[in-house]
Amino acid sequence: MDAAVVVGAIASLCSVTSFTPQAWKIIKSRRTADISAGMFVLTVTGFAFWTAYGLLLGAWPIIVTNSICFVLAGFILTMKLLPPRKKNQVADVLDPKA
Repeated sequence: MDAAVVVGAIASLCSVTSFTPQAWKIIKSRRTADISAGMFVLTVTGFAFWTAYGLLLGAWPIIVTNSICFVLAGFILTMKLLPPRKKNQVADVLDPKA
């Protein structure tokens, strides 16, 4: 297997999994006070542009990885910006046991 493919796969896995624990923690705790909205606006914007870049190149690994990261970071940003009642409603749908 090509070294570039291996490095790219590891980078994709790290990028995608880096947002998953934060998203799950928000669902479980309903707390977003310590999250920087500005940082997540930039992050979501960056993933949107990386996805567009991948689309322009026709590079599916860039498209898939950055699309998933865009959704996860977008979810975190959305939860940050939602009022508490709406945040709880979303979290209840995703984790009804909490």
